[in-house]
Amino acid sequence: MRFPALIAAAGAALATLATLAAAPARAADGPDLIFKESTKWRALTPSDKLATYAVDDPAVDGVSCFYTVPEKGGIAGALGVAEEVSDVSLACRQVGPIRIKDKLGQGDVMFSEKRSFFFKHMQIVRGCDAKRNTLVYMVYSDKLIEGSPKNSTSAVPIMPWGAAGEPPRCADAFKG
Repeated sequence: MRFPALIAAAGAALATLATLAAAPARAADGPDLIFKESTKWRALTPSDKLATYAVDDPAVDGVSCFYTVPEKGGIAGALGVAEEVSDVSLACRQVGPIRIKDKLGQGDVMFSEKRSFFFKHMQIVRGCDAKRNTLVYMVYSDKLIEGSPKNSTSAVPIMPWGAAGEPPRCADAFKG
């Protein structure tokens, strides 16, 4: 194999690897894309967008979180190597009778996904406000070196749902 062909083959392999590595780290059933809206038009490459997703809390039946994240377009976005900014909004809601499946810890990660090729992750964590019987969710980004102070918080008061009876107390399900 000649040197230029070797370089081209290596470049193609790296581009494929970059695309696979930059794919969001999501659960098998992953978040559901609700919709996307363009925020910046780009000629010949994908536009910048805001994307809204829904994800169900895997440890708490009856709670879903909706988050909106910016998605970069351009060549870097198309190749999956763009580092996304840390601006994320979050709204979590009771969508059915709440059932807490297991003992949980304050600040346990409910959902996480990659936001850059190597270094940045977005995380949704959960906690319990026992006094108000409310589940509290926070979204933030972290980096290998330093995190971002940008965050968003949402609270879900645990309420009765239909004829499901008395709702659980989050204090009973959280450790410590």
